[in-house]
Amino acid sequence: MGFFDFLKGPDMNQGVKDYQATPGAVLLDVRTPEEYREGHIPGSKNVPLQSLDKVTGLVNNQDTPVFVYCHSGARSSQAVSALRRMGYTNVKNIGGIAAYAGKVER
Repeated sequence: MGFFDFLKGPDMNQGVKDYQATPGAVLLDVRTPEEYREGHIPGSKNVPLQSLDKVTGLVNNQDTPVFVYCHSGARSSQAVSALRRMGYTNVKNIGGIAAYAGKVER
């Protein structure tokens, strides 16, 4: 681990692997519906950051593991903070799809 590693964002590809290995987890894409339609990670659910209060209809158990991503990692970081304020206990920012090397759906 290098001295400046703390400046790097989360590892998106590892985050998706962690999501896939976590039973019952939800993969949350907080980009706009337009961005989501342009390409998203298979299995992800789209709840835009501006509509995050609607997540309760999708994830009603606040202990459910929720892995959050956006385009670059900035909105997902905001979403994780908001979800924690809403009472969700197991949320993780996995970064931005711009750094994702896997398959995307359109």
